[in-house]
Amino acid sequence: MKENNLEILFLEPVCKHTIWGGTRLKDEFGCNEEGNDIGELWGISAHPSGDVTVKNGKYKGMHLSELWEKHRELFGDEESDVFPLLVKIIDARDDLSIQVHPDDRYAAEHENGALGKTECWYVLDCPPEASLVIGHSARDKSELDELIDQGRWGQLINRVPVKKGDFLQIDPGTVHALTKGCLILETQENSDITYRVYDYDRLEGGKKRELHLEQSKDVIMTPARPIEECLVPACKRDRRANTLHSIYGCEYYHVYEMKVEGRAQILGVSEFMLVSVVEGYGEVDGCAISKGDSFIIPKGYEKAGFIGSMKIIASTPGQKQQRRIG
Repeated sequence: MKENNLEILFLEPVCKHTIWGGTRLKDEFGCNEEGNDIGELWGISAHPSGDVTVKNGKYKGMHLSELWEKHRELFGDEESDVFPLLVKIIDARDDLSIQVHPDDRYAAEHENGALGKTECWYVLDCPPEASLVIGHSARDKSELDELIDQGRWGQLINRVPVKKGDFLQIDPGTVHALTKGCLILETQENSDITYRVYDYDRLEGGKKRELHLEQSKDVIMTPARPIEECLVPACKRDRRANTLHSIYGCEYYHVYEMKVEGRAQILGVSEFMLVSVVEGYGEVDGCAISKGDSFIIPKGYEKAGFIGSMKIIASTPGQKQQRRIG
């Protein structure tokens, strides 16, 4: 604990069973949930569908949503009614459904005032020659509707080759899907709204899962955003060890990465910081951390010292009207 009585908030994650999940989150990331279908580990979340709890200190046992409500000073007295971000790790043992998310305006109008979903992916691992579904081929809404109505999915969807360490920004209205064997860390708005466009006719409990074709037609962006505006390749970024590097910034979040080899520091940031350990192990200010751990550095915490061999992905709330690739 620092002299100003601030302490790092270590969090107990929530694990999710999915039709396409596997065992990797249990085997490698410390998920304690039983079953061989664990698809998501919600490491930092105050969403009602997965509200994590604090594991340490004077706030031990409190849900993050309660901490946000009662101790806003830890987060710089942010004015939002809800915690702004959600960070999860997703293990795709099989292909995920092809989907799209609404923006804040559409969600507020059609989803009982909920937030829309802007998100981004950091590729933690993937098979050789992997590709993800990002975007589509339709030139306008008329062509989009026709391809969806006729089920011409192979003609509609666009696939993008990816490698470990690549970063992808997924704006609302972007058709997207993870593919078999990919492991990603997702940073997103605090929302759980997904419209399924296509699900490979899979069965769950003997029935096909619900699709949301009319909503999807409403929100899919046409034409699709160029992939060079969505992708930040690992090979084009500064990845020197022991330095916090910015990857991407937008109005909802700013995402960073840091490889720790020996000793490193994160000095006081302008906003509270969400941190996920995605490789290795070590310590932060004398507390042991390892792959799969997530924590929050509160605003005003002047210096966080890291020792060990690990990689972390961090994020802070974004600044309105800001967007930057790379």
